[in-house]
Amino acid sequence: MKAVFNKTVLVTLAILVVLAAQAFAGASNRAGTNAASELLIPVGARYIGMGGATAASVQGIDAIYWNPAGLDRASYRATAQFSQMSYLAGIDVTYAAVAAKFGGLGSIGLSFKTLAMGDIAITTEDAPDGTGALFSPQFLNLGLTYSRALTDRVSVGASAKLISETIDRVGASGLAFDIGVQYQNLGDINGLGIGVTLRNLGPGMTYDGNGLLLKANPLDVQRSTSFYKVVAGKDELPSTLDLGLSYKINIAEKNSLSLHTTIVNNNYDDDYANLGAEYSFEDMIFLRGGYGLPLAGDKDATGAQNHIYGFTAGGGFQKDFGGLTVMFDYAYRAVEYFDGNNVFTLSLGF
Repeated sequence: MKAVFNKTVLVTLAILVVLAAQAFAGASNRAGTNAASELLIPVGARYIGMGGATAASVQGIDAIYWNPAGLDRASYRATAQFSQMSYLAGIDVTYAAVAAKFGGLGSIGLSFKTLAMGDIAITTEDAPDGTGALFSPQFLNLGLTYSRALTDRVSVGASAKLISETIDRVGASGLAFDIGVQYQNLGDINGLGIGVTLRNLGPGMTYDGNGLLLKANPLDVQRSTSFYKVVAGKDELPSTLDLGLSYKINIAEKNSLSLHTTIVNNNYDDDYANLGAEYSFEDMIFLRGGYGLPLAGDKDATGAQNHIYGFTAGGGFQKDFGGLTVMFDYAYRAVEYFDGNNVFTLSLGF
């Protein structure tokens, strides 16, 4: 019975990959057309430090973003996490999440991500240097995640994310969904895992609001100035298919080395592969590194970099204080054309 179940899960994984690959076929012409790009901004210093090669290995509260199937594989009954990232061009990303296990019923997580872009000068056709007024864009994602470990090897999960974007007097909202599966000890090889995640599935988004109203001055007509509305187009969400492998080697009782890789198939951009590793010393000190490798070549026809994110590096420390485990992680991600990303994450496990 167990063998039949394991084969069923593997067949389901294969079907999921094939269907997703067909759905993403021909997506190379959509570069730059996606909505809600903030969904692609990674969170959590631990797995950013490993280059985002996480589909098969992520577990606990970090799985809310990377692969919801790993949430129920948490080592704690309840977890809280807060993370801060200095992103691109002065944009700061704030992320917070809480998660709890409910025995055989599975685990539930709640997440919150917002972008701080600061004040931006309002410009118009008549005042290209600015009107003197300012606006501050508001980008917000709220997520609800459910995960359950079906056996000691197989876990599944799904997330629903509410997207809200406001830019001055126009805005857009939408829903995105993630679906994930993880399988541990593949082929009865201890430490070998596989994971599949479909992220950011959902309907497209369209901006609306009175900021799209423009003044019209009719010619040769005895009529006062009126307004007409610009109809914004609909853009698809930046969906991805992540297929990952991981392998953990136990060096000593509390020392280990884990190796990770994830191939990311995009419906909005070129595909790439993430590579990462983590060394754990005494389950207390962690060293990490990773790299993103474009699968379509390093540069496009103009000579610009296809994948602007380079190597990643980081580390972490965790300590148990009598039932409360405190975890602090840091990651650095190199970026072409911009300053590198710095990520700080504090997690509490109960």
